[in-house]
Formats: sequence, structure tokens, C-alpha cells
Amino acid sequence: MREIVVCGEALVDVVATAPPGVGGGQLPPLQPALGGGPFNVAITLGRLGSAVSFCSAVSTDDYGEAVMSALRHSGVGTTLVQRRAEPTSLALATIGADGAAHYSFYVEGTADRFVADPGPFAPTVAAVGFGTLSLVLEPGASVYEATMRRCHEEGRLVVCDPNIRSAVIADADAYRARFASWMNAVDVVKLSDEDAEWLGRGPNGSRPADWLDAGVCAVLVTAGADGIDVVTASGTSRIPAPRVTVADTIGAGDSIMGAILHQLDRAGALSSAAVRGLDDQQWREVARFAVKVAGITVSRPGADPPWASELGGD
Repeated sequence: MREIVVCGEALVDVVATAPPGVGGGQLPPLQPALGGGPFNVAITLGRLGSAVSFCSAVSTDDYGEAVMSALRHSGVGTTLVQRRAEPTSLALATIGADGAAHYSFYVEGTADRFVADPGPFAPTVAAVGFGTLSLVLEPGASVYEATMRRCHEEGRLVVCDPNIRSAVIADADAYRARFASWMNAVDVVKLSDEDAEWLGRGPNGSRPADWLDAGVCAVLVTAGADGIDVVTASGTSRIPAPRVTVADTIGAGDSIMGAILHQLDRAGALSSAAVRGLDDQQWREVARFAVKVAGITVSRPGADPPWASELGGD
């Protein structure tokens, strides 16, 4: 059996139900929901039917208990989850008129920052994913970076979604240099067009072509309603997104990352060597499946990726 491990944070998104100031200056009600990029990726994989486990440090507080329950409900393994007494991280999300989410983070002294080295994964683990806040916030970021490099050396498929949250990046140039240094240990990068633009700035900026030169075999760049650009050594092709009514975009990119991994799983391509053998048509099929999954996610509020039964024959 091939297994996928997703490494990184789980947190609570506290979503404002209307812009501040609406209604005579009164603050709008807040709606809490479980989230965090890696958590959402793991949930997506579990609902789609891949064998997946979550590797993280999760609080023993009430929110942490809810995280554990949600993982199990969606079929995600939790044996790699470390439990800690520190509180759960919070993200305050406001939704713009276009459905896009904007975040402020409360992450000082929270449980996920103190993840310990999980050690070598079981031989059945074929692919490992990384991303978002867990690759920024120390001391956990260094733990995940070491795990990433070890997995690459072991020949496991390594995927990365930086999911840039600039509000928590104290030194942008240092992060850009660090991100570029990971590219010789990563097989697939998925990111938004805004992330790609941000990573390309400044003296330490780099772009998809640089990542391919470093050893990445495919870069998938999401462009919102315009779809996904698939960038490989042979060129770039765009896969359009389905037209849907958008409730909000919370979890959209995460569901794309989960869908990419699931489709690679179905194609028997969960290894560094296997993904290097995929041709452009196979990558386009991966992207088509991913935008279909994301289309369902954005059509309903919050990070609520689809179950396999909602995808018809796909």
C-alpha cells in the first residue's frame, strides 16, 4: 500500500461574516472553522480516498480535540500527530467582495510551532507534502526542512506549496533565499500566481524556471478563476477552471494540492522517479482533476473539500 504523509500546521480560521464597520460600526459575528493549509490538504486526500496521515503537533485544548476528530472523520491517520499543551494557532479571516480571504495570524507560543522530529517514516510512505506557516515559523520550520531533505534522499516524492502568508514572514529576502534552497529537494511545487510573483521579487527572488533548473520536475501555478498553469521543462500549458458560483476561496489552493497528490496516487506516480516519467498530457490530466475538485470547494463556504462520491466518475 502506498501512503502519503502531509506535514504542517492545523489551526482555527475565525471568519468574519461581514466587513468590519458594516451596520453602524458594530463588529460582525465571527464563525470559527478548522483550517491550516496542510490540515486542509490532508482532509482533501482522505475524502478523495488516498491513504494519508497527518504529521504535526496539535494542542490538547478543545480546538485540538476538534482537529483530531475532523482528521479521523475524513479518513486521515493520526499516529504521527504529537499532542502538546500549548494552545491552537488562530487565523482571523475576512472575506472580500470577490470571495477572496485575507488573514491575520495569532501564532506565538502555539503547539504546532514545537513539533519534534518525527524520525524516518515507514517504508510504505511514498510521498510527503509540506507548506504554509509550518515552513516559516521556528523552531518547527527547521524540523520540517530536515524532514523534507531526508525524504528526498530516501527517494520519496516531495511536494511543496509555500502558500505565502507575508504577514508572518519577518525577513522576506531571507525566506526567498531559503525557499530557493529547498528546490533541489522538491519534486513538485504548487503555488498561486500571487505567491510566484512574491517569490520572484528582490535580490533573492527566484521563478519557476529556476526551480526546474534546480531539480523540480513540475510547477503548477493557480490563477484563480483562470485555472492552472502547468510548467515543465517542455513548456507551459493552461488548464481552465470550471465556471462556478464562488462562496469563498478558503481552502481552494489546499484542495488543489490534495487533488494533485491523489491523482498522482491513482496514476501510480508516488515517487520521485515516477513523476519524472510523466508526460505533458498526464500533467494536464492531473491539473484537470485538481480544478474540478477546487471548483466544488469554492462553491461552498469554508474549507470543505469534496468526497470522492461527489465527483461522479472521476
